[in-house]
Amino acid sequence: MFSLKYLKKKSYLVYGLGLSGRSVVNFFDKNNFKKYFVWDDNNQDLYKKKRAKNLNNSLKKVDYIILSPGVSLNLPKNKKKLINFEKKIITDIDLVFMTKNFSKSIVVTGTNGKSTVCKMLFHILKKNKIKSHLGGNIGKPILDLKIKKRDFLIIEASSYQLSHSKFIKPDYAILLNITNDHLDWHGNMKNYIKSKLKIFELQSKNQYSIINNRFRKNFKKRGFLGKMVIPKMKNHLIKSKKIENLHLSSKFNQENMTYVFELTKLLKINEKSLIHSLNSFKGLPHRFEIFLKKNNFTFINDSKATTFESTKYALQNTENIYWILGGLPKKNDKIKLKSLKKNIIKSYIIGNNINFFKKQLHNKLNYQITKNLKNSIIQIIKDIKKSKNNKSTILLSPSSASFDQYQNFEKRGNEFKRLSRNYARKYL
Repeated sequence: MFSLKYLKKKSYLVYGLGLSGRSVVNFFDKNNFKKYFVWDDNNQDLYKKKRAKNLNNSLKKVDYIILSPGVSLNLPKNKKKLINFEKKIITDIDLVFMTKNFSKSIVVTGTNGKSTVCKMLFHILKKNKIKSHLGGNIGKPILDLKIKKRDFLIIEASSYQLSHSKFIKPDYAILLNITNDHLDWHGNMKNYIKSKLKIFELQSKNQYSIINNRFRKNFKKRGFLGKMVIPKMKNHLIKSKKIENLHLSSKFNQENMTYVFELTKLLKINEKSLIHSLNSFKGLPHRFEIFLKKNNFTFINDSKATTFESTKYALQNTENIYWILGGLPKKNDKIKLKSLKKNIIKSYIIGNNINFFKKQLHNKLNYQITKNLKNSIIQIIKDIKKSKNNKSTILLSPSSASFDQYQNFEKRGNEFKRLSRNYARKYL
């Protein structure tokens, strides 16, 4: 922990002026930091008075470079400029830990499920009258939150943020899982895993590390000091069936809940209160979101599934699926259906990377190229009417990023919901 007085004496370059970069500038101005400059490779007009006049000189002279999560040191254009200054690079999350204006911190990372787990924890703490804030890779940038000394802080940490971080020291660190994702950004799987494990590096013996059993050896090998907690995947609360919440009924969310159970035990939240809190949890938009039921047809928006590993959970937990997929596939991602094929009636390929998905599905599934969501829904309704299936699921779970057709997965999911409601009302 550093005092504000000490940090104000240091000099900074805010590199990248997206949401997190702008939150850093706001934090500096609010706390009267004078020695900072800004730089953005694309946005030349923002904060002109504070703009670095010479990037190379600023990189050399400042004490800290606060790097945007979107800037990868593995991309040649960035590596050339920044690689020699790697020791100076920190993040907005580092600033939060350097000033430590909170009571306890919970940091959650993993390839899949971290948003759901963070939202679940935030909901449970709120229901149990524990004042808390949620930010990071979800919701507001962490420095924009109005945190007080007695408050809990829940942070969803992406691998991008962790890759650059040097001062993260959570009281409770949670690692859910690691599968192929963001390898184009990190360069390789080794770097990706290394970034995720950073949440444990600075923990002391009185702090807790809740980890997937698969990473037990990695944890011990690296000599981390936190108290290791391995969640029990066959938890008695799930077996008891006292949790009666449709949003949490999938195997994926049952696994997520096991991490939540372990943390709430450490926080001494009693089971009765926990069950009550979970039964009122509404789930996340765009993550296995059951948003429409018409006759015997269920529409599920899983637009947040940007890898096949993420889509797999939706395919495991539904039957008679009309599956819409496609977009920008992640590096090294593969579609391995195996036993999941029996759950899928037909698939519909959208987006600008048709050939990739054709190769992945060839000789595995009945598929049709529909190019966009509107065509997909129209075709699905036609296929449903020809079919003898009385109960079917219409699923958008793209297994890829959205940027070839949409600004983000939220816009893709919202468009799917709008079109589905429109066509279901007219034709089903």
